[in-house]
Amino acid sequence: MSADIRQGVRPAFRAWRAHRPFLAGVLLTLGGAEILVTMKVSLKVVLHIGMQGLAGYLLPSLMIVCGLLIIFNPAQRLFYSIVGILLTLGTWLTSNLGGFFVGLTLGAVGSCMAFGWLPDQEPRVSRRQRRKIKREHKAAVAARTTTDSKAPTTTTDDGQDDTGEGSLRGSMRSSTVDSPSHLTT
Repeated sequence: MSADIRQGVRPAFRAWRAHRPFLAGVLLTLGGAEILVTMKVSLKVVLHIGMQGLAGYLLPSLMIVCGLLIIFNPAQRLFYSIVGILLTLGTWLTSNLGGFFVGLTLGAVGSCMAFGWLPDQEPRVSRRQRRKIKREHKAAVAARTTTDSKAPTTTTDDGQDDTGEGSLRGSMRSSTVDSPSHLTT
């Protein structure tokens, strides 16, 4: 019974995740969490640069909130990503150089990914699939050229050889002959 539930839950979660900037929100949330963890560290390595009061805890907390809002409310992702990058850059001054640059990097990458995410984007075709399509296309073109070369040659009324699909010169000549008189003057 649990196998049936698991088979239904995993595809449902995958479909839910596909319609939102999931990885971007996770990275922004992880960046905020990492910065909060470095604020609570009781090591002597911790730097005390910048404002250490409320702003040192407020900015990473708001980063976590923005990351979660990006995941659960993707319609407002642009606003949350701009606020997220501003909060991330603010932690550089207020929270141990942005969590020793790790949280700063995670937050910046997550915010940029959320800003660039497009909701109606087609899934990307894998490299293997692109190569397969290219090979099939080349094979179809090669098959078409071999059948075209075997097509019987006919002579048109203007004395031109034609392979059945029409020649460009013959079509141009016939179009200028039949043109209206007001355009040929």
